[in-house]
Amino acid sequence: MLILILGLVLFLGTHAFSMLRAKRSEVVGQVGEGKYKLGYMLLSVLGLVLIGVGFHNYRAAGYIAVWDPPVWTRHLSLVLVLLAFVVLASAYLPGHIRAKAKHPMLLAVKIWATAHLLANGDLGSILLFGSFLAWAVVARISAKRRALTAGQVVAQHGGAAAPAGWRNDAIAVVVGVVAWFVFGKYLHPLLIGVYAWPGQA
Repeated sequence: MLILILGLVLFLGTHAFSMLRAKRSEVVGQVGEGKYKLGYMLLSVLGLVLIGVGFHNYRAAGYIAVWDPPVWTRHLSLVLVLLAFVVLASAYLPGHIRAKAKHPMLLAVKIWATAHLLANGDLGSILLFGSFLAWAVVARISAKRRALTAGQVVAQHGGAAAPAGWRNDAIAVVVGVVAWFVFGKYLHPLLIGVYAWPGQA
């Protein structure tokens, strides 16, 4: 559990530091943009590795149950993760979905984390996914404050202007569904070691 916590602190702490724009600018001014980005990337990767190793060790030692989620939460989680994949795909495809999401990557993380919190009632999962959810919420608030500080006008209904037509939105949906299916049914048990698809062992 200690390795998991260390990984979360390192990964999410690195990302949280980037929200402190004055401090970030000060560090960039001291070491340069290139070295800052390299250090940021290395710390993030190390954090992810520690999270993976820590969570693996935690599961190997035995889950620490906090509550017992009902079966239906697993099905709801699968649907929510589908939505997260579609929103994530929209981040790279300017369209109505991305415009409404405003910050699609952060929204995808929030949906993904919430889905896993619903379906997992053990301490390690609550710590892991709860930390990512809290970070995404704080990051979204920080992004909104930075936009207001910069004098950007926030429309009543929000979002950046969406392009005409729905082509990119359709592509985002198709890419999201395919990625969700492949990852959920085949890669999740292979990489994570947990069966997520209904009917799997």
